[in-house]
Amino acid sequence: MWLNLLGMAFKTGADVYKRKQETKSLVALAERNHAEKMAKGEITYQGKVMDNQNQGIKDEIVLFIVILPIIVISYSVFSGTPNAKEKLDLFFEYFNNLPDWYVWLTVGIFSSIYGLKPSLDLFKKK
Repeated sequence: MWLNLLGMAFKTGADVYKRKQETKSLVALAERNHAEKMAKGEITYQGKVMDNQNQGIKDEIVLFIVILPIIVISYSVFSGTPNAKEKLDLFFEYFNNLPDWYVWLTVGIFSSIYGLKPSLDLFKKK
């Protein structure tokens, strides 16, 4: 019985290892094919862009600075009395009174950081 369990565990481990190696091989092949297409000019180089987006904390700092007024408005509205509906209406009234440039800046930054190009297209249509 124990030998059967050990044999089954060994087979499972070997299968997992084999699949990991196959995955590594496929990833390497995909990277090579991508590099060949870039060399031929079929696609543009995007590797560095992805690396730069994954590095650093600047996006988070900029995002925090931009949404800070929204956080302050939210805190000032929701920290007082328990009348939630009135506070929610007051929040959206304050939010609606923000300058247009601030709204566009916020939308642009969110779109840039999180890759939401369609959100800008929606605003252009309005």
